[in-house]
Amino acid sequence: MLDDSWRVRSIHSAAVLVEFAAGRSMSTAAALAETGLTESDLEDPELEIDIGQELRIIGNILDTTGDDPGMGLLAGFSVHLPMLGSLGIALSSCSTVREMAELWARHAELSFAYCRFTIADAGDRVLVSLDAEPVPPRLRRFALERDLAALRTIQRELLSWDVLVHRLELTLPYAPVYEAVGVLLGIGDIVYDQPADTLYLDATDLQRPMPQANSMLRRQYGQLCAEIVERRRARVGLAGRVRALLMRHGRAIDQVAIAADLHMSVRTLRRRLAAEGTTFRELACETTGLLAEELLAAGFTIDTVAARLGYTSASAFATAFRDWKGQTPGQFARSDLAPQHRRRTGGIGAAGRPARPHPATNERRTTGQHEI
Repeated sequence: MLDDSWRVRSIHSAAVLVEFAAGRSMSTAAALAETGLTESDLEDPELEIDIGQELRIIGNILDTTGDDPGMGLLAGFSVHLPMLGSLGIALSSCSTVREMAELWARHAELSFAYCRFTIADAGDRVLVSLDAEPVPPRLRRFALERDLAALRTIQRELLSWDVLVHRLELTLPYAPVYEAVGVLLGIGDIVYDQPADTLYLDATDLQRPMPQANSMLRRQYGQLCAEIVERRRARVGLAGRVRALLMRHGRAIDQVAIAADLHMSVRTLRRRLAAEGTTFRELACETTGLLAEELLAAGFTIDTVAARLGYTSASAFATAFRDWKGQTPGQFARSDLAPQHRRRTGGIGAAGRPARPHPATNERRTTGQHEI
């Protein structure tokens, strides 16, 4: 089971998968089937999605092209260092290759990996293990192959030499394509049908200095990576996922639709929200209130805000707003709270949703999410 920080990821990886699918004569619509994503979503650099949506894209690809050995390797060659954003800068700024590898393992979810990475010492070797157990069984070969190829591709973009891989043990059965790819990746000894997936590296190789080591950047961007993970973990519980869907759809979606989008019954939705100490009604009121505040703070008229939030009249909206805030929408818009709210949230974009923050903050919005 994937924990909260692993469930959320940038749209970048999904967009690369759709490009990969297009190279195999799949349409964008076919690649995105049953994900809740649109073609325009792929062009939004600030969008965050649930990993279940990305895994659905992989399933669509395999359903169309077939699940032949090597498909994931080909997809992995399309993952490059600039995609990693803050993590990429942190990795390149590490003092040694070992520190870089440990940072990767600690924040692998920010690298668009599907597998968990662990590092262990064994004499003059360092063992890097990949765990694909959290991935649905039918997608595990693709996920493992893709992570291996992406790991080598990014390592080559970070360093001017190849970290020596003495041996690769795979849980996968032998396939001829792995011999050719082993040569391409610089892995001479590959052993199949093993109990775990493990890379055997040279310990002395990992003590070599990184070519762009910078302790200040390492601390700055390492901290930023940790903050991203914590922010994702805090908001991706079921209540957070319900809030995200409500923020996306506003009041135009009800409890039945939310439950269906999360692939659970209304009864299950209520029970799980109760376990988190809340209810759908509370979340809906909270989310609508936040949307109302942001729209008013951005300067929209009361009539416009009422219409966007689905109220039948401005007076009905005003009554609800008074219940939330203890003041009328007009009083809120004229008060000091509205400008403060605008500065805090960044305002509202033209489409009536929170404006995109500056890219340096690495803040992103979240769209419809699905259980894996």
